[in-house]
Amino acid sequence: MLTYVLILLLGLIGGVVAAASLRPEKFSISRSAIIDAPASAVFERISDFRNWEGWSPWAKLDPNAVKNFDGPPGAVGSSFEWFGAAKMGAGKITILECVRDEMLRLRLNLERPIKAVNLATFAFSPAGEGTKVVWTMSGKKDFYGKLLGLFVDMDKMIGKDFEQGLANLKTLLEIPQAA
Repeated sequence: MLTYVLILLLGLIGGVVAAASLRPEKFSISRSAIIDAPASAVFERISDFRNWEGWSPWAKLDPNAVKNFDGPPGAVGSSFEWFGAAKMGAGKITILECVRDEMLRLRLNLERPIKAVNLATFAFSPAGEGTKVVWTMSGKKDFYGKLLGLFVDMDKMIGKDFEQGLANLKTLLEIPQAA
């Protein structure tokens, strides 16, 4: 009987490993919002890492986190590094490319809780009197990422944080209309 249980267990583990290895090697998560503010205002809020405290869904996870800023706001090479408790983890964001009021491309190096290097892009385009903001993160999945993807919907998990960040930006930047 024990032999059959071990064979079944090994078969299940082998099946999970096989299923994980067949998962896509790349991922992309994207969310968008229309913010009733000029692209310059939205761009300024996002391109200066010191402003992230006011809108980022992760900024307040650890009020005691150590945060280091390097370089002038919105400039290629500028970075934001953080070291926080378990939920916030540790990592560094660096501006790779910047087209004022149109696009911001960032490299996201995560050290904890998971090691990963991803790209994040904020694209800005006119939308009536406001600005459409598209926030995208993409990268490669190692075996652990593929395995995790069998049990956790990363698009929903990270996507809800993107949605919250974009909603926070709307709240900060939109001026209430007079009745």
